[in-house]
Amino acid sequence: QMARTSARPGKTQTINHYRINGAWYLVDLPGYGYAGVSQTQRSNWTALMDDYFLHRKNLLCTFVLLDSRLEPQAKDLDFISWLGKNEKPLALVLTKCDKLSRNHLRQSVQLYQNRLLRIWEELPPFFLTSSEKRQGRDDILGFIESALSDSSGVQ
Repeated sequence: QMARTSARPGKTQTINHYRINGAWYLVDLPGYGYAGVSQTQRSNWTALMDDYFLHRKNLLCTFVLLDSRLEPQAKDLDFISWLGKNEKPLALVLTKCDKLSRNHLRQSVQLYQNRLLRIWEELPPFFLTSSEKRQGRDDILGFIESALSDSSGVQ
C-alpha cells in the first residue's frame, strides 16, 4: 500500500498505519506546522498526537521532518523539546536537501545543531534527505533496522 501525499501541507488529518514488509509499522501523523485548518482542528490534532505519543508503549522512534530550506522554526524546536522532555526517542530528517547548495545545507544543519545544543546535551540523529534524488533513504532504513533489532522484537 502506498502512502498518499499532497502538494498542500495539512492533508494528513488522521493517524495512518502502514505495515512494512509484514514486520513493522510506519505511522503517519497530522503535522503541527503549516496547515490551512481552523484553530479547533489544530487543537484536536494536538490532543490526538499527545495521546498517541504519551500512551504508545512500543514507539521506537519519531522521525521529525524539517524543511532544510527554512531556519529552525519555533514550532519544530518546541515539538522536539516536548519529545525529549517526555523521553520519546527521535531522529531529525531534513527534507528537500537537493534544493540547497552544499554550503547552504551545511549552514542549515549547523543552525539546527546549534539551536538544539542550547538545551540538549547530546543531539538526536540527523538524516539529510531528498525524495526526488532518494538521498538518505538507505541511511534511514538502516537506522530503522538497527532500532528494530535493538528492540528485542517489540513492534
